[in-house]
Amino acid sequence: MASMAKTFTKFVCQQCGAESPQWFGRCPNCQKWNTLVEMKERVEKRGKKLRKEGKEVELVSLDRIKSLELKRTLTKIEELDRVLGNGLVPGSVTLLAGDPGIGKSTLLLQTASRVASKAQGSVLYVSGEESPQQIKIRAKRLGINEKNLLFLNETNVDQITEAIEQFDEKTVLVIIDSIQTLWTSDLTGTVGSIGQVRESSRRLLDLAKANQLPLFLVGHVTKEGAIAGPMVLAHMVDTVLFLEGERYQALRILRSIKNRFGPTDEVGVFTMTEKGMEEVSNPSKLFLAERGAKVSGSVVTVLMEGTRPLLVEIQALTVPTQLAMPRRVASGIDWNRLQLLIAVLTRRAGLPLGNFDVFVNVAGGIKVSEPGADLAIALSIASAFTDKPINPKTVAIGEVGLLGELRVVGQLEKCLKEARRLGFTQPITPKGFRTVGRAVKKALETK
Repeated sequence: MASMAKTFTKFVCQQCGAESPQWFGRCPNCQKWNTLVEMKERVEKRGKKLRKEGKEVELVSLDRIKSLELKRTLTKIEELDRVLGNGLVPGSVTLLAGDPGIGKSTLLLQTASRVASKAQGSVLYVSGEESPQQIKIRAKRLGINEKNLLFLNETNVDQITEAIEQFDEKTVLVIIDSIQTLWTSDLTGTVGSIGQVRESSRRLLDLAKANQLPLFLVGHVTKEGAIAGPMVLAHMVDTVLFLEGERYQALRILRSIKNRFGPTDEVGVFTMTEKGMEEVSNPSKLFLAERGAKVSGSVVTVLMEGTRPLLVEIQALTVPTQLAMPRRVASGIDWNRLQLLIAVLTRRAGLPLGNFDVFVNVAGGIKVSEPGADLAIALSIASAFTDKPINPKTVAIGEVGLLGELRVVGQLEKCLKEARRLGFTQPITPKGFRTVGRAVKKALETK
């Protein structure tokens, strides 16, 4: 049967990637307005001929599948290697996303330089947004001048794959900055559309797998903070990294959202300086560097980020409200969690916070999501409300329940060991106190 080509039109949501045979003003899947874009696709129909020419289906039992030994390539940036799972896997595709100006291109340019200086081959950096002259300015500022670091200023994915195939034997790493700028003439969609991003990613992914070539893709984020085209990219790549931090602060946190070759709970800590992204070997000292000696409203807690315990300072401030409804402001913690803890302190610890504005902040710009910080947040609010400083050597770790009870969190002993190493010898944990009321009373009595 001769092959036949058929062209059909469909509408694809630019936010979630959902497809629809007709246009809607509002996406039926993600409920976003005006996100459906028309796309045309060409499909080849081969009928029975495809079945005859295709490969035979072979079922293989698990015990007959050969194990694959992964020979990882270290990037020589310890914080990045930690998040990746001890280096890059050949043929792996990694997506790095983050807000504009957060340091994605800077981190990858440093990575390219480190790999090119140690590897027996070249690193190809494909830039679709910046010219080679602009990259040269950044490289000069970072002190990068590697001969094995090659640059290509191109956005056509077909020409990019052709260039990679020419140097596949010598190339050890490819960086695409960014995937949203690539396009192919085989599709009619505009640059950055779901169709163009998906097809460009698929072609690069197939090339990386076929040549066992590690590949980095830089991805933009939407105004809501999600990766542009998340349903398309996140499912296709092997690893998804997210670089976060405040633009006006030096701290940068690298997190792994998805990783087929390593853990997803590790984090890398960097600071943005004039010399680029610098690693932070001891993040706890960075977060506690400017902590006051003895001020009310300050309590230290320990967070587990993967296998690494981090000490952070929780700050609180309470003032009489001037409004009918008191304000609750949370920076670095969930606002609903703050509301819950205030209610528990009011009902179970006897603190009349109903007529007070409460402000809570996590020093250093880090975001806290684990429940083990509940007790430190509660103690900092109590300290600020009574204006009584808590012993600077106190560390608080524990989850607070609605009944005012304290619950033990995981890896408590490891957290306490790290706290003692940094001089925090007065622990307040659920092992010593059953209720938040007793913990508050004890903490405020400590001199």
